[in-house]
Amino acid sequence: MATKITINVTNNSPNSQNFFFFQQPAVYSGGPKVYTNSLYSQEVLPYSTSGSVLSFTMILQYYAGVQQQVEPPQIGQPSGQLGAIQAIDLTPASGGTPTKNTTNMTVDPSLGLSPAFTTQDPQSGSFRINTPVYDPALMNYSAGSAVQSLTGAITLSNFVTAQPNTHLDCQPIIKFYVQTGDYTAGTVMNFTSSSATAALCDATPGFTTFNVSYNSNGTWTVKNMVMAQLANGSRGLLEKSSFTTELNAAAQIAEVLNEAGTAVVSTGQAANFLRPITVTNLTAPGAIIRNRDYQVGPVGGRYQGLTCTDITGNTAVFD
Repeated sequence: MATKITINVTNNSPNSQNFFFFQQPAVYSGGPKVYTNSLYSQEVLPYSTSGSVLSFTMILQYYAGVQQQVEPPQIGQPSGQLGAIQAIDLTPASGGTPTKNTTNMTVDPSLGLSPAFTTQDPQSGSFRINTPVYDPALMNYSAGSAVQSLTGAITLSNFVTAQPNTHLDCQPIIKFYVQTGDYTAGTVMNFTSSSATAALCDATPGFTTFNVSYNSNGTWTVKNMVMAQLANGSRGLLEKSSFTTELNAAAQIAEVLNEAGTAVVSTGQAANFLRPITVTNLTAPGAIIRNRDYQVGPVGGRYQGLTCTDITGNTAVFD
């Protein structure tokens, strides 16, 4: 029976919130910049008035995935249509039983991945995609790690732009995040800014269920659960640990002004004012629009004229 990872999200804030889920990028060799896609997104009403709980369940089966790029990956845009996926195993530690850890990518006559087979070269904990010869001036492809939800939907979780005639090794990391914001599945998002204030659901120690609460002050409480034998002899979910994220008390108050610098549109917190500037805990995130110009700085200045390159929940990045 396939292992499942379930994340249950409760909205304990007084307002309706959109939440999205994403995975920590894998470690890649043989590829350039790593991109991250949202896995799922849904609006959730306040628990106090609705009793609503959002559940997202994934099957813990590793998949290699490839897709054709319509254009270079851009934050806030779909990464493309998933062209092919293939169930695959990870390379065992030295001396372990060999696994089917490698797949061959094809582009002619169409995009595809071969059934997985065994090779000895990939490092422990990784799988390999062998890319064919092709002309990147005519077409580029994304390749990486895919995730399957309980409904059967498969999304390219994180990826790189593949290079022709190479070995692309991918070492998945089973850490997942929940953040406020609206990124539909398959949409490229900024992992660095989104994960900075997100709830971490780390399945590495063997946790299979995470009860996540979004608190009214912008923090998260995460309870890590496993299936275990309970005191009454039955099997059920047992809480193994829990934590609540902290507000960054060391951060400075940041002001975001309109492009003309005549009015403050939102305030928040920034660790520093070196570009790119990440402003968290925005008081009016709805007033910040991606690709629009603003002036950003500490209270009273000195302000910098910058463009919002990403807005996720109550966190924005300016550069």
